[in-house]
Amino acid sequence: MATAAVIPSYNRVEPGSFQLKPASYPDAGVISSVDANAVATGWVDGFNRALSSQDPSAVKQLFLQGSCWRDQLGLSWDYHTLYGPDKIVSFLKLAPNGSRVISVNIDSSNATRKPSIAAVDFKGQVNGVTSFLTVETDVGRGRGLVRILHDTQDNNKWKAFTLFTAMHELKGHEETIGSNRPHGVDHGGHPGRKNWQERRVATENYEGDLEPTVLILGAGQGGLTAAARLHQLKVPTLIIDKNPRVGDNWRNRYHQLVLHDPVWYDHLPYVPFPSHWPIFTPKDKLAEWFESYARLLELNVWNSTTLTDAKWDDENRQWTVTLIRKKVSGEEETRVLHPRHVIQATGHSGEMKMPSIKGMDGFKGDRLCHSSQFRGAEKIPERQTKRAIVVGCCNSGHDIAQDFYEHGYDVTIVQRSSTYVMSSKNGLDVLLGGLYEEGGPETEDADLMFMSIPNAMLKRMHQDATAEITRRDETILKGLEKAGFKLDDGPDDAGFFMKYFQRGGGYYIDVGCSQLIIDGKIKIKQGQEIEEVMPNGLLFKDGEMLEADEIIFATGYENMRGTARKIFGDELAERVRDVWGFDQEGELRTMWRRTGHPGFWFFGGNLALCRYYSRMLALQIKAMEEGIMKYEDP
Repeated sequence: MATAAVIPSYNRVEPGSFQLKPASYPDAGVISSVDANAVATGWVDGFNRALSSQDPSAVKQLFLQGSCWRDQLGLSWDYHTLYGPDKIVSFLKLAPNGSRVISVNIDSSNATRKPSIAAVDFKGQVNGVTSFLTVETDVGRGRGLVRILHDTQDNNKWKAFTLFTAMHELKGHEETIGSNRPHGVDHGGHPGRKNWQERRVATENYEGDLEPTVLILGAGQGGLTAAARLHQLKVPTLIIDKNPRVGDNWRNRYHQLVLHDPVWYDHLPYVPFPSHWPIFTPKDKLAEWFESYARLLELNVWNSTTLTDAKWDDENRQWTVTLIRKKVSGEEETRVLHPRHVIQATGHSGEMKMPSIKGMDGFKGDRLCHSSQFRGAEKIPERQTKRAIVVGCCNSGHDIAQDFYEHGYDVTIVQRSSTYVMSSKNGLDVLLGGLYEEGGPETEDADLMFMSIPNAMLKRMHQDATAEITRRDETILKGLEKAGFKLDDGPDDAGFFMKYFQRGGGYYIDVGCSQLIIDGKIKIKQGQEIEEVMPNGLLFKDGEMLEADEIIFATGYENMRGTARKIFGDELAERVRDVWGFDQEGELRTMWRRTGHPGFWFFGGNLALCRYYSRMLALQIKAMEEGIMKYEDP
């Protein structure tokens, strides 16, 4: 009887999700000179004629075989990537009222956006004309980007290889920014009127009959960015968090934590980091920024608050939630509120994934905990030696091991499978260069360029990018292998981003720990599972015993659906879909989009994803609240 092939850990996917197949580049070659504006204008004119005629077959003629149209809230109230002309036509034919995208126009408002000759692959071997677009839909306006190539199979006609459209605002419900900013005062004689501070206190505390439309659980980057977007759309929103201060979700993490993403990638909506901000942000500095951000944007945050009960009324589409809030004075109050939407923004993933291993309760050392509970290594008294074991080989595991080493510990990392490693400089230079860097495009333009790449095409591009990073990191990677560290190149050799999207882990952005491993200053125990936790260390299945005073499990987190089950119960958890991993179209599942349970949303991700998708989530909620969209709409 044949046995099923074992899938390597780096190719595993979240349960129920799909293995994303890398796209292929068309045989379009390289063009040296062309009137990019004329090419873009010709394609846009033809596309608009096809849309206005409501003839899907005419749209088909404007797309290459192997092309795709990626859309976010323009064609429907969801995220779609439509691969190939036939899929595009089929989608438009099935739409109740045809294409909701009415027209697109060339955006030449700055040098980055205007039509230009640009490569569509990583190596620059396939290029064509790229143009930013403005987009109009039946209910909103947005932005887009098209990449137009020669069709060598059809007399070198110019056709779209990728089209991206995204709605950014609802007509008549634009954000209160720029020319639409609030006046700030109502001049004239108004007896008994309250000043800004009085109004702010009343709003923040939801005094009288004030009720939030949206309740957000968690005051991290997800909760803050979602609340900021909703606030600018005039949707009353309340954030609750169990911690005493905004930013504590970062303050309370391990002592040496610094963001691995650069500042240009991490800006928040409306208030970017100032020009003096360091490239890599320390955790406590980020916590201070979050606290200031909440105040500056007038976000309503209740700290030291827990949700004790939540019931959903399917008929009235409304929650009844009970909150216990501990005020600064120490007084506790119980509030019952009736939001129409709840956003779970309790972190990128769910509850900590802590393994259950025989003997854990009998450990006699100083500390055994999950990485999320680790606050930092302690200084060792002179002439004493302490041993630490870190189980897990991702960013947190390496950072914690490095912290132990810097405090004088004898450290071993337990690596059970394999890890994708790239140096911070080379990896980020290759992956983010040209988009998120000093002097690079405006953040909104960089986001649009990045999001305009369908994930299957991104995977293909990152196969080449990963090979280039490996070439640049050759010395350190060879050193790691010699030290017994097992490496991989990510899903289908596509590296960091695909591991992040597909698994949410399994990688290390090297900021110094790799050299410590190479030099033998941090030891590696590779490829063996733990048999038992002994009173003084770990016993492995190969019979080896490693002694330890401290054991830290950097073993990741559960799916966010598990957290939802813990907070809201089985009924909700059974209705919502699983989170993360790719769906059949190559879009990320359930996050920032309808979950399967009306009035309930998942929100998470790094700072860049939260910055971008906070707008998309807020638009969906605003559209529902204004009667523009129904939850059941396609």
